[in-house]
Amino acid sequence: MKISNNIIRTIFFLLCTSLVVSCQKEDKIFSEPYEKGKEALGIKIDAAQVPTPSFGLPGSTVSINATGLLPYKDELVFRFNGEDAEVSEVTDKGIKAIVPKNASTGVLSISIGDVVFFGPQYTVTGLINIDPTFRATRGANGPVSQVLVTNDEKRILIGGFTNYDNKGIIKPINRIVRTFPDGTYDASLRTGNGANGFLEAIVQLGDKYYLGGGFGGYDRTNSNISNLTRLNANGTLDTLAYDNTFRRPDQADTIKYYPTFNGGFNSAVNQLYEQDGKLIAVGGFRYYVSRTYDKPNRLETRDSVILDSIEIRQIARLNTDGSLDKSYRFNSTTNTGLAGPNGPIRSFMHEDGTHEGKMVVFGSFTRFDDQDKRYILRLNPDGTIDNTFNPGGVGADFGVSQVTYNSITKKYLIQGAFKAYNGVPIERLALLNEDGTLDDSFSPRAFAGGEPTFAKQLNDGLILVSGYFKTYDGIARNGFMILDSTGDLAEGYNATGLFSGRIYDIHETQAEDEKRALLIFGGFNRFNSLPVENIIRVILE
Repeated sequence: MKISNNIIRTIFFLLCTSLVVSCQKEDKIFSEPYEKGKEALGIKIDAAQVPTPSFGLPGSTVSINATGLLPYKDELVFRFNGEDAEVSEVTDKGIKAIVPKNASTGVLSISIGDVVFFGPQYTVTGLINIDPTFRATRGANGPVSQVLVTNDEKRILIGGFTNYDNKGIIKPINRIVRTFPDGTYDASLRTGNGANGFLEAIVQLGDKYYLGGGFGGYDRTNSNISNLTRLNANGTLDTLAYDNTFRRPDQADTIKYYPTFNGGFNSAVNQLYEQDGKLIAVGGFRYYVSRTYDKPNRLETRDSVILDSIEIRQIARLNTDGSLDKSYRFNSTTNTGLAGPNGPIRSFMHEDGTHEGKMVVFGSFTRFDDQDKRYILRLNPDGTIDNTFNPGGVGADFGVSQVTYNSITKKYLIQGAFKAYNGVPIERLALLNEDGTLDDSFSPRAFAGGEPTFAKQLNDGLILVSGYFKTYDGIARNGFMILDSTGDLAEGYNATGLFSGRIYDIHETQAEDEKRALLIFGGFNRFNSLPVENIIRVILE
């Protein structure tokens, strides 16, 4: 019997398929190619354990449990939050080390060559700690830009928050709140829906509060506010009624309420000051704006408001009714403000003492009022340039981000991206005399890992600095430190751990037990490695 070629091909195909399937089944049976991974170098450290003791001063001895260290006892490096420590003992069960002088709260670690083992956190105690008598334990859920101490010794906080100490679940708290001195919420401020945008500045004149920021509405008034308005003492918007009798007869309600303070700007107002019963505004604006409420707007049939504007850049003075004060930094011939700066600015106003009414202006400009003025200058009370403030022929060689002044020490502290001041090498921080010259007794050290964003000198000469830096003068400092008046780390004040965020300002004050304290506010969420929310009070021992 003959077998055809087709049948032979079919049988061969089936045999091959069977072999492939068989091979695939066998491939699924295999042994584990690797042994179970071993701990690196045979070392084990439990990062969740509690050190013995869990806190202490520099010079204290601390022990943690660890196995596998003994073979490496002569080469390992023990660190407290990045600072090398003296190892006093290594056994097969653990290690002991002495807290170094510059240690701060943070994670313990052991390095062997380029291998790092992280241990538990250790708290280094020092002379600065969170104040337990400050009652606002939940803080604010957004940045706090300014704190105003009112005539009755309460505090008004403004910023970008929509809740304070979790009281916003009861009634709206939109970017403005009043508290008692211990931080507890004062529900008597009748802010209604609050501001509909970020608030940056507040000042009290008489029994009224003036608010500046980037907003167009307050409470139920969602129009006719241009980044600046006035409140009554109880927190309500100061309004005035107009009878719009020229409106159409079919519109029954002819009474409309408008803000009494009739003035503002086309862009955000960053800072406000009182000067001789008037209001100075500083911001990113280009135009002053005002409104006419009681005349018909023939070009606009929807309402009666006529909007007027006058060009005036970044600095202006207003009367208390909101009208523009044209006796301050104004050219009546051109009906415009003076040239001002050629770049963004911030400011600081002297409110008392020898320089009362004078304002330091700083920022990223290189010209001011058509004069060569770089990054910092001072204005007289009438708004003209004060030539008695003399930063030298060069001044700062780059932008100045912040200026603070201490009326006790009579020194300015400036911070920015500069690397020299009047030709003298000095990076990011500089202490100035009252006349704008450099105080060379203060010599800041090198920052690494980031830059400072805030600095202020306290009444006793100590200097608080915060920012995004990781080390200062080669010493681990995680975003927060206290310096002495020469620029060295102040002994005892630098044990705090991680700080995360930006400080906007601090107030020297007292705790409820009358201890010296600092009210610190801004946009931050960690202090001494603990979670916080944008405002805290700390005690200085």
